[in-house]
Amino acid sequence: MTPFKLSPSALNQMKDCPRCFWLSQHKVWKRPSGIFPSLPSGMDKILKIHFDKFMEKGELPPELCENGECTNMKLFDDKEKMKVWQSNFKGVSWTDKNGNELHGAVDNILVKGKKLIVLDYKTRGYALKEDTAEHYRLQQNVYNFLLRKNGYDTEDYFFLLFYIPKEVMATGEVIFDTTLVKMKVDVKMAEKVWKKALKLLNEECPKESCEWCEGK
Repeated sequence: MTPFKLSPSALNQMKDCPRCFWLSQHKVWKRPSGIFPSLPSGMDKILKIHFDKFMEKGELPPELCENGECTNMKLFDDKEKMKVWQSNFKGVSWTDKNGNELHGAVDNILVKGKKLIVLDYKTRGYALKEDTAEHYRLQQNVYNFLLRKNGYDTEDYFFLLFYIPKEVMATGEVIFDTTLVKMKVDVKMAEKVWKKALKLLNEECPKESCEWCEGK
């Protein structure tokens, strides 16, 4: 069996529809992707520049300092490693004994003592709902799982930093509110989903279909 290369987005697709996931990973059929909004992608790019400026000065940006959660923390300052970890083509990766690879690109990393803390930026068009952060739990658990598999110690929590547009100034600048959400890490959950994915891929194609893969 050819080894598989999976990512958090692939694992999320498995949760959404195992059949779509199986067909895609076996290269039988791929679910059409919708139009990806360019604003979040553009925000990610300028936020990385924004955070790099503070990292160069050995400081944290004000949106992290003002909440009191990031005391005694600094931004990860190994530029070459971060460049790889932030790359969608490489990211943080790990390969099991059978050649199956799991990888994911992080937004940023904080350091506290000898431990790393995953920090992910998210752009939202409206205020957070009660379950908004929950949608990103698997993704962040996978990042922590990968870092630990690569020999790094990570804290037992991660951060999601949400940027939400607030108002447009008279001069045209858009002002964003920020909300920092702290969530508990569960690497066992990530490993369980990873193993479930590989097991599913090494079985027959699931018969139950969704509106996308029906008839495929």
